[in-house]
Amino acid sequence: MHDTFVLAVDIGGTKLETAVVDGDGRIISGTRTRRPTGRSRDRAEIVAALSESVTASMAAASAPIAAAGIGSAGPVDLIAGTISPHNLPLLRGLAVREIVQEAAGVPAVMRLDGTCIALAESWRGATRGSEVSMSMVVSTGVGGGIIADGRALAGASGNAGHIGQMHVHLGEPTDSAEGSTLEAVASGPATVRWARGHGWDGTTGEELARDVVRGDPVAERATRRSAQMVGQAIASVTTLLDLEAVAVGGGFSRVRSDYIDIVRDAAHANAVFPYARRVKVTASGLGDQGPLLGAAALALRVDEGMLEPVTS
Repeated sequence: MHDTFVLAVDIGGTKLETAVVDGDGRIISGTRTRRPTGRSRDRAEIVAALSESVTASMAAASAPIAAAGIGSAGPVDLIAGTISPHNLPLLRGLAVREIVQEAAGVPAVMRLDGTCIALAESWRGATRGSEVSMSMVVSTGVGGGIIADGRALAGASGNAGHIGQMHVHLGEPTDSAEGSTLEAVASGPATVRWARGHGWDGTTGEELARDVVRGDPVAERATRRSAQMVGQAIASVTTLLDLEAVAVGGGFSRVRSDYIDIVRDAAHANAVFPYARRVKVTASGLGDQGPLLGAAALALRVDEGMLEPVTS
C-alpha cells in the first residue's frame, strides 16, 4: 500500500489543513497546507479556503491521488456529507464532502475528527495494539473518538466520541446544561476564561503556559483544573466501555509539562471499579500530525473493516 497516495483534509475550530499522505502514513513533503477558520470568518471565506487548500496540496504532490479522507469537527451528517461544527456555527449544514470531491476530482469518505484521531493513534500512534481505546484532543474544543473491538466506532449518526459534551462534576452551579460539559470547563478558551475570572490578567493559552512555569498560582490552579476534569471524563468513558488505553493530544494538553500525569491520576482516582483503574493514559504518539493521518486512514483503510458503516 506504500505506493498509494490519498488526500487528507482536517477541519477544526481554528484552522483547516490538507496534505497528501502515502500508504505508510507519511505526509508528503511540501503538500501540507493550512488556512484559518474561526468564528470571525464567514461561510464563503471558509469554502474558498478549503477549495484552495485542496488544490494546493494536490498540485504539490508528485503522484496521482486515489481518494480523499475528511475529518471534521462535529456534529457531522455522514449520509448527507455535511458538517455543523459546534464552534463554527456559520458552517451549519455545509456540504463538505461534495466540496472536497469537486476540488480534488476523487471520491471522498468523511468522519468526525475525533474518529479520525482514534484511527490514527490505533494505526501509528499511542494506542496501537489495543482493541478498545479512546483518543482525544484538548484544544480550542475537546473532542474524541473510540476504537471498539478493533473498529472505529461511528454510532447511529456518525457522532460517537463527543467526549467534550459529556458532563463533569464541578461542585458548583452553572447557568446552562452546556456549562457543565467537559469542553465548557477544560478547553483552552474555557480555562483562560476561568483564570481571568479568578484574577489572572492574561488572554491566551500560551500565556497560561508561561505563567505556570513562573509559578503563578491562578495559572497553576486553572490548568490543573482542566487536566483533572479531563481525567474525570476519561474515568466515566473507561468504566462504560472498558477501555484499555487513552491517548490525549491537542495544543492545550501541552500547557504544562505534567498535564498528562494529572489527567492519568484523576482518571484513576475517579474510577470506582478496579478494571477502570487499569486504563493506560498517555500523550498522543503523533503530535499535530494525528488529525491528518486519521483523515488519510479513512481513505486508505475504508475497505479493511476498520470503519463501522452508518446507515441512518
